[in-house]
Amino acid sequence: MGWKLSAEARASEPQWADRLWSGNQPAGSPVVSEEQFDLLSTLNLRQEEMPPLRVSKSFLSLLFQVLSTSFSRLGDFLVIVYREVCSIRFLLTAVSLLSLFLTALWWGLLCLVPPLENEPKEMLTLSEYHERVRSQGQQLQQLQAELDKLYKEVSSVRAANSERVAELVFQRLNEDFVRKPDYALSSVGASIDLEKTSHDYEDANIAYFWNRFSFWNYARPPTVILEPDVFPGNCWAFKGDQGQVVIRLPGRVQLSDITLQHPPASVAHTGGANSAPRDFAVYGLQVDDKTEVFLGKFTFDVEKSEIQTFHLQNDPPAAFPKVKIQILSNWGHPRFTCLYRVRAHGMRTSEGAGDSATGGPH
Repeated sequence: MGWKLSAEARASEPQWADRLWSGNQPAGSPVVSEEQFDLLSTLNLRQEEMPPLRVSKSFLSLLFQVLSTSFSRLGDFLVIVYREVCSIRFLLTAVSLLSLFLTALWWGLLCLVPPLENEPKEMLTLSEYHERVRSQGQQLQQLQAELDKLYKEVSSVRAANSERVAELVFQRLNEDFVRKPDYALSSVGASIDLEKTSHDYEDANIAYFWNRFSFWNYARPPTVILEPDVFPGNCWAFKGDQGQVVIRLPGRVQLSDITLQHPPASVAHTGGANSAPRDFAVYGLQVDDKTEVFLGKFTFDVEKSEIQTFHLQNDPPAAFPKVKIQILSNWGHPRFTCLYRVRAHGMRTSEGAGDSATGGPH
């Protein structure tokens, strides 16, 4: 290798090499030896031999296309795999549900259909079959006998209860819910003192024609209040809202209570009970028919029960042969007042006891 370099080589040297070759080196700069210069020349020549590192644009575009195609194929492959997995999952789910349904159906059939173990495992012979039929016939006969016996017992109990109920009903009807002896009853000897009793009510427009025939006379006498037959229209009526009736008792009675009875407004043909008595007073009459003993003043309330009992003020107790019921007002009927039934309760006394128990007027 020579000591002199060509102009091209020197032109391609780096700047720091120019500095080494430059003669205008500053004072005090180090001197380059020949070995260092040879080394620098060798490096420069090797640099010239190396080709420039340049990447073509066509290569980059080709690489991008390859990568994009690869990624697209990979995405399509992943989509196909996902669809296959989903279809397999749906198929597994359908198979599972179908298996559950078939299992439930099988268990239901097992529960509904009786097991085959209950069926006879072997056929019966003709004699065994007749014996079994005969035993079952005997059991049926015994059951029929027991049913007949039970039916007879139930019938007897029902008949006994019916008789008992009928007895209680008749007993209550006879007692008429008062459960006290009635001395103002015509069947025991009570009667009406007509001379001291108000006159009957007569309608001039109707009675003039019908009263010519006694068996068609619609007006009821005062003795009707001594009868137990109480139904609408079967009453004694007197004119106006004030009147009186005197009842002759079957003997001397120490009076304790008086009962009045009037049908309720619900069964009245006129649609009300305004002809019923309202305020009334009770007197006990002595033997002379002149001395009257006041036993109390009361009010019959049509809004309450149709049978009402009132306790008399007979203290000390006195026996009377007659009792007077004086009606002071009614419930608003302008023409007449109706009495259906009057009852007198107490204790009947002997003649001597009655005389000793009879006192003066209160």
